[in-house]
Amino acid sequence: MKSGYTLPVFAIAAAKAAILKLNNPRENINFVSLDLLESGQVEIAIAQSAPIDENTALGITISDPGDNLDLTAGTPIWAWLKLEAAEDSEIILEAGEGLGRTITGEPAIYKLAKTLAQVNLLPLLPANTSARIKFILPEGRSLATRTSNAAFGILEGLALLGTRAISQPLSVEDKLEEFRADLRAKAILTKDLVFYIGANGYQTAQKMGFSGSQLVQTANWIGVMLIEATLLGATSITLVGYHGKLLKLAGGIFNTSSHLADGRIDILTRAAVHANLPIAIIQEIERSPTAEAVQTLLTSNGYDQAVFQYLTAQISQKAKTYIQKYTGQDVEIKVFLCDRHSQLVLGS
Repeated sequence: MKSGYTLPVFAIAAAKAAILKLNNPRENINFVSLDLLESGQVEIAIAQSAPIDENTALGITISDPGDNLDLTAGTPIWAWLKLEAAEDSEIILEAGEGLGRTITGEPAIYKLAKTLAQVNLLPLLPANTSARIKFILPEGRSLATRTSNAAFGILEGLALLGTRAISQPLSVEDKLEEFRADLRAKAILTKDLVFYIGANGYQTAQKMGFSGSQLVQTANWIGVMLIEATLLGATSITLVGYHGKLLKLAGGIFNTSSHLADGRIDILTRAAVHANLPIAIIQEIERSPTAEAVQTLLTSNGYDQAVFQYLTAQISQKAKTYIQKYTGQDVEIKVFLCDRHSQLVLGS
């Protein structure tokens, strides 16, 4: 299987092509060399580059994540670059069309992209010159609708996200093993673990003050991870994540992948019945397209606390029963539900 590169690599390669094009407008730039830090020097193909004026240029690359099931494969990444006079040379990274923003309005450009920009672009700038780089993903907004970005607090596009420059093909089993290895390491440090799902679960857990040594990512494999944590001696497990994911546990669904099972609207409808909501609200919940829409409906009518209180209690009880069934042990389970903006909805 062929490895590839993550999205930040192609974004920075496009920006480097733009700088090189300004330095030598007549040069045909087919590849640029990038320093990927611990991954060494690599050559990245350039689809197009063009000067716009004496201080502005455009570079374009095409994402190639290798043999991964990655929906960004083949998508173009544009880097619009403008050089500006400045007292100190610096790189300014901005979000253009198709590159998402966080819930605070910041560009969804994370540490790897920023580090690669400093290492590969800053040395190319003339003295007393800054580079303002706007990344544009023409297909980003439409591709983002096929991801869970919005649920994880990345809005209106894709993110330059990743902790590694190399995109290694991983099977489902490989990915799960990564999470299990992290769990085993954390279980040595503490018996009070915190499981989080997604970026918004992580952000919520951080806001709540949990230590990094407690935090364990589970993705969709909550059931497997609960069992392993118990067998490793955990005495308490706190679940933190987007309500639209974690509420599946209230229905006895312990692998939360939508490809395997959903049932969110049915679970929310049952919770509404249990909370004795008016029949008109219950019927509207049944017709709702998403868990997010149900939350909005409940909040606007003042029923959110009653419904989510029932759900957190059910999630906790179902998780305890699940653990007891497969290990014969009792573990304390706490549940904190957040929305797609990493704001707490309710906690047990």
